[in-house]
Parts: sequence; C-alpha cells; structure tokens
Amino acid sequence: MELTQIRLLVSDFPSVYRFYRDTLGLKPQFEAETGPYAKLTPDTGHAAIALQARTHLADVLERLEAAPAGHRALIALRVDDLDATHAELTSRGAEFLRDPSPMGDRMRVAYLADPEGNLIELQEWLELRDRGQ
Repeated sequence: MELTQIRLLVSDFPSVYRFYRDTLGLKPQFEAETGPYAKLTPDTGHAAIALQARTHLADVLERLEAAPAGHRALIALRVDDLDATHAELTSRGAEFLRDPSPMGDRMRVAYLADPEGNLIELQEWLELRDRGQ
C-alpha cells in the first residue's frame, strides 16, 4: 500500500485553490481553478495536497454529509526559515492564528487556516538533541 496524497473536500473550490496556489505558493500539477479536482505540491518532496469539490464527490458517491463545522484537518508543512516564511505569506495576505513560537525544544511552529477552516501548521525543525540525553 502506498499513500499517494491527502485530499481535502471543499465547498468553495476556487477560493481554497487560490489560497494553496497563490498564498502558500504550492505548484498545481495542472491549472484547475474552477475544479472539481486539483493536486498541488511544495517545491521540495513528493507529498501532495489534493482538493476535490464536495459536490463532485457527492455526485460520485450519491451521498455526502453537509460540510462539517470547525477544523477538520491539519496539514503540516516543514520550512527552513519560519520567520521568513511567515513574513512572505503575510505579505501575500495570509492571516495567522498563531505567530511563530516554540513547540517544545525540537521545533518552532506557526498556524494559519485555509478559507474553509483546515489548519496549516508550518514547522521549522530545530537541531535535534543527542540520543544520549
């Protein structure tokens, strides 16, 4: 078994697509601003975030519950320089729920949400402790 992607079911496809493409700067596999499906990847790595219109999947499954309330997913993205990424995304219009701050002694994190409330955790990994400690 191989994980190929994490897919978010979204109600406002164009808005969420533009957020991941324009605000976060992920690269679309192909342009699909109106949906019903898109796959976007960061500059490095093989992981992908896919978006699918809730109405499209509802048609496929012939049923789908109404959009759930509150946060439904958390996507963790590692960055080399959290402060620089925070500044760049803020300049693109991102509004952070939590600015960069330590999480334990192994990483720093910042949080924002996409237009449908899915959480995004930006992680800057700090130097790991020696295994002997």
